[in-house]
Amino acid sequence: MQKNLLFLSLALTASTLQAKAQYTEADSTYKRWFVGSTIFLLGNLAPTNPPDFVQLNFGYRITGKDVITLEPKTWKYAWPNGIHPFFNQAYGKPEEEFPGYVREYGLSVAYQRFFWKGLYTELNVMPTFQTFTNKEGKRIDDGFQIFNTYRAGYHVKLFKDRFFIQPSVAITHRAYHTRMPDGFKQLDDKWPKFVLGEPGFHFGFNL
Repeated sequence: MQKNLLFLSLALTASTLQAKAQYTEADSTYKRWFVGSTIFLLGNLAPTNPPDFVQLNFGYRITGKDVITLEPKTWKYAWPNGIHPFFNQAYGKPEEEFPGYVREYGLSVAYQRFFWKGLYTELNVMPTFQTFTNKEGKRIDDGFQIFNTYRAGYHVKLFKDRFFIQPSVAITHRAYHTRMPDGFKQLDDKWPKFVLGEPGFHFGFNL
């Protein structure tokens, strides 16, 4: 399911990059507010281990080149975050699976800076509260994490700038987290704090 989402994102990107993108400093007519989310909501349709993922983005364009976004989100996962979910075959293997799952509740604060047409970079900092649940469905511990994303992407205007998409690629970084419970910690410690080349595909509606 995740690989299918990646291929869909790449196909949409290839078909839309010719569209007019982003805003100039002299343009004062663009919409400053927008709402959106990510195409990875479709991961909830996976027949096994669906993440129960929810994300809603609230954004504000300070200028034509500077954007701030708040992103409340929640999801669960049963494999360490250090395993690349698309390109590492260890993701999904039973021997790497946690003895339960982690549920996270986070609020990202993202800053985007546009450089050329629709090309942008982004710093996304997300503190999250964690709950750890065992195989029997019992909550066994709580935790806290700071999860950063360093992203480069492209903003594409669609339908006379009523709608937009932002295909991207990112480095994710678990900058800090509290100690995980036994069974979770031993598996998580095997994997790096950085994941390189994670694809992204946000979309939004201008208000």
